[in-house]
Amino acid sequence: MCWYCGAPVKATGPIGRSLQCEVCGKDIRSCRNCRFYSSQASGECQEPQAAADPPRDRERANFCDWFSLDPKRCSPTAGQQREKDRLQARAAFDKLFGNDG
Repeated sequence: MCWYCGAPVKATGPIGRSLQCEVCGKDIRSCRNCRFYSSQASGECQEPQAAADPPRDRERANFCDWFSLDPKRCSPTAGQQREKDRLQARAAFDKLFGNDG
């Protein structure tokens, strides 16, 4: 599932560096889609061997040998929850600012 828009990743086999989300065009093989990515971890990566040469941009495709698509992002319910959260946030925003549409 795309880290940016929540669209399902439709890939069979290894995820290549050039694979992009079919919906938003963001890179799939990026730190943000990796199972080792954590904004709370040192260097934003939980894989100790990857810390030697971290990518500068966590949202762009990279050549990390430790990349592994985050299994939580492959869950169909993760996308449904993300969409539900997005709709709730939008409704709260509209209520706060009096938008009716």
